[in-house]
Amino acid sequence: MAASITDTQCYYCILVILSSISTLSIRTLLNKATKLNLHLPPSPPSLPIIGHLHLITNPLYLFFNELSSKYGPIIFLQFGASRQLLVSPASIAAEICKTHDLNFASRPTFAVDYEKLPYVGSTFINAPYGDYWKFIKKLCITKLLGPHSLGASRGIRKEELHCFLQKILDSAASMKPVNAGLELFKITNNTICRMIMSTRCSDKDDEAEKCHKLVQYTFELAVKMSIGEVLGPFKWLGFWFYGKQAKDVFKSFDDLIENILKEHEARTEGNNSEDSKHKDPVDILLGIYNDKQSEFKLNRIQIKAFILDLFIAAMDTTANAMQWAVAELINHPIVFKKVREEIASVVGYSRLVDESDIPNLPYFQAVMKEILRLHPTATIIPRQSHEHCKIHCFDIPEKTSVLINLYAVMRDPNVWDDPNEFKPERFLISKEREKALMMTTKLIKDY
Repeated sequence: MAASITDTQCYYCILVILSSISTLSIRTLLNKATKLNLHLPPSPPSLPIIGHLHLITNPLYLFFNELSSKYGPIIFLQFGASRQLLVSPASIAAEICKTHDLNFASRPTFAVDYEKLPYVGSTFINAPYGDYWKFIKKLCITKLLGPHSLGASRGIRKEELHCFLQKILDSAASMKPVNAGLELFKITNNTICRMIMSTRCSDKDDEAEKCHKLVQYTFELAVKMSIGEVLGPFKWLGFWFYGKQAKDVFKSFDDLIENILKEHEARTEGNNSEDSKHKDPVDILLGIYNDKQSEFKLNRIQIKAFILDLFIAAMDTTANAMQWAVAELINHPIVFKKVREEIASVVGYSRLVDESDIPNLPYFQAVMKEILRLHPTATIIPRQSHEHCKIHCFDIPEKTSVLINLYAVMRDPNVWDDPNEFKPERFLISKEREKALMMTTKLIKDY
């Protein structure tokens, strides 16, 4: 009972602090805009204490979509002491990501103490545009996620697919139900873990399974600690409440990845020709770490942080996309029939579909593109302005966080005919029309 009263008093204290700081921040922002004569984007009616926090509903992308349809294509939002610019139309998103790409190359940073959580300041996901950002992106394109690397790991994906299908067949033979979502999640994470560090996720007592659980908990903590984003000068409260848990997570993750790095180093020192046929991303990163002639010197913390980035980027996204694919095909039996007929005509019935068959399956490709259009793996793309600029005739102050609603971009009626309809045929079009659509589809790839 005493603990409950203490918690209640604590939250009331936070509310009072939030109210005071938010009011001062909003007044300061409005006074500054008035003095500089800035033409800011329109803003929905807000409360003087919390701004637009009271308007938020789940899911977030639908909430943003409703705001845009009511107040306009570009909206200025205030969440406590945090200011956000919401962008929905494809044309304005392209203006930010193409015309002003360097100004919006960076992502917003979390309101945490980098010295206490070193991984946070070393991640590629939130790294500012600079030498480290450019080096890692180049490394991803040329080595880590390039055609050669993906081709070398084709056998891994094929093996995991066979394991997945065998499990489905065994369940069918024994008349047991299958949790399709769970099995798709397992095959995705097994494949990704093997591609990143040559070990499976679902094996008992395996490092990859522990890493998977740690990443999930990291997501939960990140959401809780984000309270600091709306508290302005009192942003440290987010870390004050959840800092110990965050330290424990990063310590566990650090110990786990350190063991994986040591295993890879021992394997490399052994110079086993069988193991050296294919280098996974961990091997490549360690090679750069030990290369004194490397154009950019990576430290051990940056390697560990990048491995965490890879898990975060891959977590759930592929599995969710496959679940949507299954759902859409079930809900559209005519499309499903066309896909099966195309596969039968190209591949036949004597073998499974291989990755090399995909270029010869145009309708299948169109179906996948349409699924990703309707259900993008990332519905919101965060960016931050480096300096003042103008977007769609509005002034955008420096250090303004921008939220690009990719869900709305992919359903923009000015770009897509019948945007809410599942029509794979829209991608079976002329090259001229395809170039026009690249403006929006490129946003998914860049993210």
